[in-house]
Amino acid sequence: MKKLSLLLAALCMAAISYAQTPTTPTPDTAKRWKIHGENTFLISQSSYKNWSAGGVNAFAGNLIFNYDFNYKKDVWSWDNKVILGYGLSKQQNVGWQKNDDRIILNSLLGRQASKYWLYTFYMNFQSQFTKGYNYSTTPRTLISDFLAPAYLTFGPGFAYKRSDNFRINISPAAARIIIVQNDSLSHVGAFGVTPDHKSLFQFGASLDAYYKVNLVQNISLENILKLYSDYLHKPGDIYTDYTVNLFMKVNKFVTVNAGAQLIYDGKTRIPNPDKTSKIALQVKQIFGAGLTYKF
Repeated sequence: MKKLSLLLAALCMAAISYAQTPTTPTPDTAKRWKIHGENTFLISQSSYKNWSAGGVNAFAGNLIFNYDFNYKKDVWSWDNKVILGYGLSKQQNVGWQKNDDRIILNSLLGRQASKYWLYTFYMNFQSQFTKGYNYSTTPRTLISDFLAPAYLTFGPGFAYKRSDNFRINISPAAARIIIVQNDSLSHVGAFGVTPDHKSLFQFGASLDAYYKVNLVQNISLENILKLYSDYLHKPGDIYTDYTVNLFMKVNKFVTVNAGAQLIYDGKTRIPNPDKTSKIALQVKQIFGAGLTYKF
């Protein structure tokens, strides 16, 4: 009995000793990913009845998904941004029209060169979900569609990255492909493609910059800038796409958002009511209050 007690005591001491021995923790690969984003539904409405100053009844709704998927391990980083937006507006005696339609996928693979500098490979894809029309003509005229246009830009480069909210990537050898899959649009050479061709290849330099700052508590400003110069054709005619978004948080779920996008593209001609066309600065503005769920 004494021997059995001594054996049990020895086993207990061994178990306690083993339990207190420090072990190497298993790496948590999930912590290498930082995923955050927000889903926003914006609405705006105006209604008039017997209003002496006049006015047009109108309603608009926009749904926006804005997500970041960022990976970091040792000297490697991989930053991905996804923006999906779609909106409709309806005015009295006009009907429903599209006021927002965008698919934006941005990816930046980087290898640390110094504290804030990285060697990178950059990729950007932009298109839209549905058809777009010029309503100033009768009947309305088709001017865009899914993958008409679509822009795919990629290439090696280098980046200055201060944080997830401030980075600038420059690619001096970037390929850019303009895609026009709609037959009627490609037939007339829309968006710069050769008539009856579905794509146009460009080779040049690109710059992609992102900066988001908190102005005051619950108010932040987001800036996105994209530039591209084609070495093969008019390098001084620089494609410019600048977006600025203002986010104002009312409470946990309610926000007020305002945004503007300015695009200059020398290969895109804007139709006029007299059926002519011109190259002009494209401007889009969105303002509304709505529900936002942050992830």
